[in-house]
Amino acid sequence: MLYRAGADLVLCVHLAFVAFAVFGGFLVCCDPGWTWVHISVVLWSSIVNLMSWTCPLTPIEQTLRRRAGESGYSGGFVQHYVGRLVYPRGMPRQLELVAGVSVVVGNVLVYALMFALAGQ
Repeated sequence: MLYRAGADLVLCVHLAFVAFAVFGGFLVCCDPGWTWVHISVVLWSSIVNLMSWTCPLTPIEQTLRRRAGESGYSGGFVQHYVGRLVYPRGMPRQLELVAGVSVVVGNVLVYALMFALAGQ
């Protein structure tokens, strides 16, 4: 039971990390102190997707799930939890590339808007 709780905790942290990468620019609008943390998270998230790397949180979650007697999963976090919702027969590599670029482009737009509004 402890391993399953640990796996679920890692899953929640991973989900929060992804959400911060995607939506953290709006937090920066409220508190610019988050800027460098957010930019680092965006770059890491994009690089992981573009290079087909595995985020270190994924094997930690998988190990904890196996120790809890559950089956692990193949592929990465986004492929397993998000990709199967969008692509039930498997997530194509192209979607990983789109995800990596979209995180950067979306946040560049948020930062550009923030700077434009700050300059007025």
